[in-house]
Amino acid sequence: MKAYKTEEIRNIGIVGHSGKGKTTLAEAMLFESGAIDRMGKVEDGSTVSDYDPEETKRGISISASVMAVEHRDCKINVIDVPGYFDFEGELAEAMTVMDGAVLVISGASGVAVGFEKAWERCEAAQLPRMIFVNKLDKENASFDKTVAALQERYGTAIVPLQLPIKEDGKLTGYVDVISGKAMLFDGKKEKEAPVPEDMQGALEAALEVATEAAAEGDDELIEKFFAGEALTLEEIVRGLRERLNEGKIVPVLGGVANQNLGVLALMNAVVTLMPNPAERPEMEAEDVSKHERIKVKMDSDGHLCARVFKTVADPYVGKLSLFKVMSGTVRSDAPMYNVNAEKTGKMSGLYILQGKKQIPTDAIASGDIGAIAKLQVTNTGDTLSTVNHPRLFDPIVFPEPALSMAVTVTKQGDEDKAFSGLHRLEEEDPTIRVAKGDGGETLLSGLGEMHLEIIVKKLANKFGAQVKLSDPRIPYKETIRKKVKAEGRHKKQTGGHGQFGHVWIEFEPILDGSAEFEFVDKVVGGVVPRQYIPAVEKGLRECIVKGVLAGFPVVNIRCTLYDGSFHPVDSSEMAFKVAAALAFKKGCQEANPALLEPIYHVEITVPDEYMGDIIGDMNRRRGRIMGMNPIGKLQQIVAEVPEAEMFKYATDLRSMTQARGSFTMSFERYEEVPAQMAQKIIEAHQKEEE
Repeated sequence: MKAYKTEEIRNIGIVGHSGKGKTTLAEAMLFESGAIDRMGKVEDGSTVSDYDPEETKRGISISASVMAVEHRDCKINVIDVPGYFDFEGELAEAMTVMDGAVLVISGASGVAVGFEKAWERCEAAQLPRMIFVNKLDKENASFDKTVAALQERYGTAIVPLQLPIKEDGKLTGYVDVISGKAMLFDGKKEKEAPVPEDMQGALEAALEVATEAAAEGDDELIEKFFAGEALTLEEIVRGLRERLNEGKIVPVLGGVANQNLGVLALMNAVVTLMPNPAERPEMEAEDVSKHERIKVKMDSDGHLCARVFKTVADPYVGKLSLFKVMSGTVRSDAPMYNVNAEKTGKMSGLYILQGKKQIPTDAIASGDIGAIAKLQVTNTGDTLSTVNHPRLFDPIVFPEPALSMAVTVTKQGDEDKAFSGLHRLEEEDPTIRVAKGDGGETLLSGLGEMHLEIIVKKLANKFGAQVKLSDPRIPYKETIRKKVKAEGRHKKQTGGHGQFGHVWIEFEPILDGSAEFEFVDKVVGGVVPRQYIPAVEKGLRECIVKGVLAGFPVVNIRCTLYDGSFHPVDSSEMAFKVAAALAFKKGCQEANPALLEPIYHVEITVPDEYMGDIIGDMNRRRGRIMGMNPIGKLQQIVAEVPEAEMFKYATDLRSMTQARGSFTMSFERYEEVPAQMAQKIIEAHQKEEE
């Protein structure tokens, strides 16, 4: 592959709802450019971008994949982005390097949730975009109805640049609105033909819409337009390009990706209308040496800096760091300084990517995307630069994990292999977390059930470690509700030295929650010798680990040692530890013990129409609604809910809101479990112990 300059590069993400043909469209672009000899199929697991074993098995994309396509003396870096919501982190990564997006929509099923979300992300990032209406060969597919639905939702920004030609329900060609030419599909090629008579009126109307869209914002063109003068082809293209890059218009094209129909026209539109990296707004970064914010200019001759947007963990090849050059030129023989880690690393290889295929290259220019092998200290979001001119880009913002499961190895002795593999996968996917839970087990957290399921499969495929997932234990705690005094007396005679320890301890709840455990020494007159008092405290601290109700840790308890007795020969530290334990057990049983559960602060953001369902569901989960706040077009519900009721809420919320809802939760405090539920928990724990 030849070297390309910045102005000859287009970085385009293919985004939208799952199952609408994004991967097939990327495959068709590769085929159209001659990069591959035949088109693979998603259902056969033979596409270039879906190469992970789980992708080929499931027939879905689970990881963003980069493919370089050459077309009309330009290089298009096509980034195929998963549409499933469990892999939203992949979209977050891709958004940091995309200079434009192609949103794929089905002409048969219309605007889906994934399309809406992708649109919103592009809108928030002010990213130029165009729409490809796919599957126009389907019986109920309609380009016109899809465009009308888009215009109803997004207004006059939607500008169709094609009109499909259909015969007997089949897509046979299209009319190019700007040039006014009809193109018929002829095998692998297109041939020009007269515009059908019955489409002349529609063409004129579409041309007027496109011309007005091109003229808006340009004084010279708008004057010409309102004067009734025809704009030249060059003027229309120039105007459309400017409006598109400003985010004012979104061109719409159509076709059938799996038959490679309309794909050439889309690629032409990408090259003609989409911006090159230098035409996008300059990125902000920190000049580390000067401690100031700067704008980084996309210039191949500038100071080198590149942003790592994705990491691929491979047990054989090692770590592969995917990056976009933000300034300067990356060369295969130059060392790279990691600004985040403050370490310099040597490259083992510099590559251009074609899915899993790595094409070696000597240099990658500013604005282009590439990969470096075996940069061990480098992680997703890191900035690479030179030691003398360190630049640091802001970290990538990833969605927070929404579901946690306990993870255990299925084969004894595999613990090290499993957990080192999970930490490698954590580097690859920043939306997962591996951490110790409050219940003592290891938790694997991610964005949804499918996400975690695939992580477990990847662990087995890549690192040969088998693990299973289960519901995590709720970290219940115990406390007492009243003040009591209890005696602990330990006396044992076994011949020779005996054992004797005797204490009186007052137990009371710490109602203000200022401490989980407090030991108070109020012994007077030496009834318990000073050397044994630390043993009493130690005995109590060991006891609070396991409460009297169900063996959960005891909290918010004050233990005051105020009396006791000793034997000059038989008393020992061990005897006083045992005495303290006896007092603790007796005292807690008499002090009206209670079970506590963790309560979480939950913020749920949903469209207005789902408010009733969400509030009803929260009430069923023993939740308390604390307030409601409008956020733009959405509503935020603030609630406090027991953790026990929030397992798999990510899945339930997605189901209730057709994936339009999102939520965050954070620990708030502990509260007493209702008596009826407490009894069930205690009985279940006792059975488990047996």
